[in-house]
Amino acid sequence: MTRMSRMGFTFRPLDPLRDAELLHQWVTHPKAAYWMMQDAKLEDVERAYMEIAADEHHHALLGLDEEGVPAFLMEYYDPRHRELVGLYQPLPGDVGMHFLTPATEAPVHGFTRAVITAVMAHLFEDPAVQRVVVEPDVANTAVHALNETVGFVPEREIQKPEKIALLSFCTRERFFKRHSLMATAVSA
Repeated sequence: MTRMSRMGFTFRPLDPLRDAELLHQWVTHPKAAYWMMQDAKLEDVERAYMEIAADEHHHALLGLDEEGVPAFLMEYYDPRHRELVGLYQPLPGDVGMHFLTPATEAPVHGFTRAVITAVMAHLFEDPAVQRVVVEPDVANTAVHALNETVGFVPEREIQKPEKIALLSFCTRERFFKRHSLMATAVSA
């Protein structure tokens, strides 16, 4: 099902076979180093996203621009069952999130901020979601700053099998407070 976000993006479930070539281009690009799939072959990408498609606790969506062209990747997961099991105490209403904006020849100022805002708004469309949790690499300072713009608050560093991550949270209330302030600033 496709749903419209406030930013003009729509979302559709990722099709692991149909979208594999596009995803392969995105996740193996040097800009996507923190996605940790730099050396992945097309078959590796297909397999990884087929596993996600079959997983009731992990989901992948493509964000589409106003013309319906894939513009970014979004994943969300239940941290009680994936990614963060045993690394923090999940609360009811927690959902984990990842997103990837692909490299472009001509970057658009504000695009990534619009994407993360749309991703967060999409997650909070589900009234059961009360808090979004992220765990980016501690070295990914650009995403830490971006996360802060939408309301994430870092809690602590955690050791995951593949990286040292900065565990951060954004509550529904904090996001909408921050988002309304951003919308007010843009319209002023």
